[in-house]
Amino acid sequence: QVQLVESGGGLVQAGDSLRLSCAASGRSFYNYPMGWFRQTPGKERDFVAGINWNGVWTYYADSVKGRFTISRDNAKNTVYLQMSSLKPEDTAVYYCATKAKSYGSASRSEYDYGYWGQGTQVTVSS
Repeated sequence: QVQLVESGGGLVQAGDSLRLSCAASGRSFYNYPMGWFRQTPGKERDFVAGINWNGVWTYYADSVKGRFTISRDNAKNTVYLQMSSLKPEDTAVYYCATKAKSYGSASRSEYDYGYWGQGTQVTVSS
């Protein structure tokens, strides 16, 4: 069974940086696209960043482009989200996700992902 465990969330001030990690287990990791999404209460889960299976292609929401960086370490079965210049509007629960199908590109749609982590809270104070 695929398991995704996020870590690294917390309370920070505006302008600070934070790195989220997502450790995967239960199947091979290196050949599956990965994504990060975030959600605030009462709203839909929004795409943040995605990375294809080999890390060559990355995708970002316009709201985080230039501030966030997604990367993966296939040897450690881990995907990262480096967040810089954080803003209060970045406050959310952040989820990592992986597709059920191998290879291919990441997707901006949450419905294309088959497995999700439990989420980690990121709170940015002004």
